[in-house]
Amino acid sequence: MKKIWTNVIALMALALTANGQTQLIQQVDNPVDYVKPLMGTDSKPSMSNGNVYPAIALPWGMNFWTPQTGTMGHGWAYTYNADKIRGFKQTHQPSPWMNDYGQFAIMPITGELRFNEDDRASWYSHKSETVNPYYYSVYLADHDITTEIAPTERAARFRFTFPETENAYVILDALDKGSSVQVIPGENKIIGYTTKNSGGVPDNFKNYFVIEFDKAFTFQQTFKDGELQDALKSEADHTGAVIGFKTKRGEVVNAKVASSFISYEQAELNLKEIGSDDFDTVKEKGRAIWNEELGRIKAEGGTEDQMETFYSCLYRSLLFPRKFFEYDASGNVVHYSPYNGEVLPGYMFTDTGFWDTFRSLFPFLNLMYPELNAQMQEGLANAYRESGWLPEWASPGLRSVMVGNNSASVVADAYLKYQGDYDYDIETLYEAVIHGANNAGPLTAVGRAGAEYYKELGYVPYDVGINENAARTLEYAYDDFTIYQLAKALDKPKEEVELYKSRSLNYKKLFDPETKLMRGKNKNGEFMAPFNPFKWGDAFTEGNSWHYTWSVFHDIQGLMELMGGKEAFVNQLDQVFSLPPVFDESYYGGVIHEIREMQIANMGQYAHGNQPIQHMIYLYNYAGKPWKAQHWVRETMNRMYRPTPDGYCGDEDNGQTSAWYVFSAMGFYPVCPGTDQYVIGAPLFKKITVILENGNELVINAPENSLENKYIEGLKVNGKDYSKNWLSHKELMEGAELNFEMSASPNKKRGTKKGDFPYSLSNE
Repeated sequence: MKKIWTNVIALMALALTANGQTQLIQQVDNPVDYVKPLMGTDSKPSMSNGNVYPAIALPWGMNFWTPQTGTMGHGWAYTYNADKIRGFKQTHQPSPWMNDYGQFAIMPITGELRFNEDDRASWYSHKSETVNPYYYSVYLADHDITTEIAPTERAARFRFTFPETENAYVILDALDKGSSVQVIPGENKIIGYTTKNSGGVPDNFKNYFVIEFDKAFTFQQTFKDGELQDALKSEADHTGAVIGFKTKRGEVVNAKVASSFISYEQAELNLKEIGSDDFDTVKEKGRAIWNEELGRIKAEGGTEDQMETFYSCLYRSLLFPRKFFEYDASGNVVHYSPYNGEVLPGYMFTDTGFWDTFRSLFPFLNLMYPELNAQMQEGLANAYRESGWLPEWASPGLRSVMVGNNSASVVADAYLKYQGDYDYDIETLYEAVIHGANNAGPLTAVGRAGAEYYKELGYVPYDVGINENAARTLEYAYDDFTIYQLAKALDKPKEEVELYKSRSLNYKKLFDPETKLMRGKNKNGEFMAPFNPFKWGDAFTEGNSWHYTWSVFHDIQGLMELMGGKEAFVNQLDQVFSLPPVFDESYYGGVIHEIREMQIANMGQYAHGNQPIQHMIYLYNYAGKPWKAQHWVRETMNRMYRPTPDGYCGDEDNGQTSAWYVFSAMGFYPVCPGTDQYVIGAPLFKKITVILENGNELVINAPENSLENKYIEGLKVNGKDYSKNWLSHKELMEGAELNFEMSASPNKKRGTKKGDFPYSLSNE
């Protein structure tokens, strides 16, 4: 009898396990319920599993909110393994490496009055924490308070549930580096400003805030530079305010908060986003907005983990670049310029680094949100007018971070995908990209460092004191290709068109035929020596030669010919995965987190956690081996992404790494922005329906899809057999049905002919 029951229990467990692995979700009615904002929050400087914080925000909101576990000014504002919360921060941080600006914090406490961030901090548990994009709630154990947040784009509602106490307080910390607060008891209000930032701001930068409570204060003081003041107004390096009340057990105190980069009066206008809506109404409106945006891509037939990963990545793809504009009293779009400090008409967006996001995040916006991206283009034109340059990394103004001149790609791709459909000043933007392509800027990462060398020699030399020179050369060559494409579309003079076409071939100057890799070159025309292709940094940016050799997005055929043809090219691609994850970190003087993330991934030299190589898997399609791309795309999706706090394999980077997953799950990827093509990989779900902004639908069917069936046996586009390894953006925008026949074994005949290969400049 005992043996029978043992067998029954074992069979039940086996069935449950099998169901847990194979049970598929056929329909998602509320996609926001699958978003895990804590995905990627288990990170630290030495190991990034995303390096993100839970952004409690609306899509592209001007202000985000996050619980603050880190110390004031620390880039890692929220880390999953922390056990105390110091406050709830209005944040504009795009990355811990860029840090924050215009931030301030709110913290409710009970008992003895203490406003220092260490003293006021409270223990909390993830078990008593609810985290959604539109709503956050947590129990602060040391204070017996539940705090809830529901955001709008420029404002938010807070709800505090207090215990019975005569000593209930709310602390407003305006932080250091110059701030001001004023308590207005007759209006149950606190106003003030913070100037705290990490750079990239004019001298007059301020974030003005207003907080209104629905309960009269029985206590009010301010503090400055560590000392409490009876004065209702304080201005100093570090200021804050404390207001208090007597509360009954379970009593709810509500607060409305908004801010503005323009003025106190504008902050009051921004507070009207809430209007008369109570907390639950703001919460439900936020939920509806997220469901609407996330619901534009409907995934079906995936596991719960796949659904959570997909919609979490989609959420991250809808946060940056943030809106940096406001609406004045007449409803006009205005912005404080993070470039010249003036208040000016028109759009402005910020908090994105084009080195990361030109690759897939901006192409994703071009596919799904062309009207919004047209506003972003107008914002870029304004940035050029106000600073004289296009930003390569804006946070909120010009920052000297990363390499390349990839604003050219962002501008060109947006225009080329929708020529003339949207009204913005493309001529000013063309002037801007030409200016940036031919001049070194006021910061190393603005314009082109080494521009004169590049124009004279066709490359940035290794031995002239400009770091990461090979990476710069390769990216400049691609950027020149996008200018060439844009110049053609705008019917610019033939000699101008041809100049940028010829410059786009400069990548050839760094190709080393001996190693079949890209290599730094000295001013005299000789390759730098000694050469270690596993050396990170030096001639390259956050990677080595094995990573950057593939940065010829626009001319893979030309790169293939340099390597000796298709067989040699595929052999080099294969080696990326078969080589051991060895590295030389000597340039950095230590192992940076990107190196460690490659080392532990068990995918050889493939470093998906950083951007330079993320497109490389798709390059098998250019050499007639699409099944190898299908294998490695699915392998990367399955292994490198999880809907867990350690769910990314490196920095998420403003939606770029997430957009890679979103595109790849749909079954295609924009290898070369500035062309009309997406390169095919392997769809993840049994079905995806994409609701395009023009009202058309893109339906992607793969009914036999499974863990094993990751290879494309055949593809029909609108009912017709389709052998090509790429899809046309224009044709997808007209509405299309893609029917993938999936198999457990590769089809080595499909997509193997030259006519099936994606675009390369050499084939023009």
